[in-house]
Amino acid sequence: MSVPLLLPDPDDPRLTQTVTGLDHEGRRVEAAIVHERPLTLFLNGQEIVTVMTIGDYPAYLAIGYLLNQNMLRPDDEVVGVEHDEDLQAVVVRTRRPTDYEAKLQRKVRTSGCAQGTVFGDLMESFGSVRLDPAAELRTSWLYGLLKTINTLPSLYLKAGAIHGCALCEGDRVLLYMEDVGRHNAVDKIAGYMFRHDIAPEGKIFYTTGRLTSEMVIKTVQMRIPILISRSGFTAWGVELAREAGLTLIGRARGRRFLALSGEHRLRFDADPHQATEEERRHQRKASLADVDE
Repeated sequence: MSVPLLLPDPDDPRLTQTVTGLDHEGRRVEAAIVHERPLTLFLNGQEIVTVMTIGDYPAYLAIGYLLNQNMLRPDDEVVGVEHDEDLQAVVVRTRRPTDYEAKLQRKVRTSGCAQGTVFGDLMESFGSVRLDPAAELRTSWLYGLLKTINTLPSLYLKAGAIHGCALCEGDRVLLYMEDVGRHNAVDKIAGYMFRHDIAPEGKIFYTTGRLTSEMVIKTVQMRIPILISRSGFTAWGVELAREAGLTLIGRARGRRFLALSGEHRLRFDADPHQATEEERRHQRKASLADVDE
């Protein structure tokens, strides 16, 4: 198995802490819990938003957030990213002057964990995005990716209470990010792709979170043609995916999955009965939901 370019570090002392409590039998036990801290994002001289995050990769988070809110353009030149840990702030500076005061007045809170937000004109460009028509997803890749992602080093396995997202290509995981809100993990990957010139064509995006409108919008904004989740769907998420031609696959656990949009990209090249079910210790949120055998 090739090693992804970027992973969370479960042993980073800034991301978790150990606390003492009582278990269900009254025994005193130690448990690892994730940190959650505010991070204020600025674009040039303007304060944009304060997000709650575990705090790793703040520069990628800031750039990805601005990209996914249409505040940064794909052709923008970022001339500087400054992170002040004491002030809990990141400033992204661009060569192009920016002024988003009016845009900030049209903010809408989404269903994402940790109070995700989108801005009022985000859908204006949604219908114009064209996703890679040549992209495909082989079921052999899907089964391999699910197994690989479940066994990557992760904060979830150490402390829980966190979402994970991965950028993949074929049967390889390129990046894996975690955060208290799935939208933060998405934005970190978007920021990394922007900074390292990673093209979206042929890529596959994976999330542990629900396939909501926000997740679909962000994936389309990133121009990634395939979105996979171990969790379920919302009706608007499916509607938007079909409108954009996004391949949308949910309830993907072990050998099971359900495709509700973009089924034409699927290539059934593996026997599902040969795929292994995931071990219980790797099961995430929603993985124990009832699914027809």
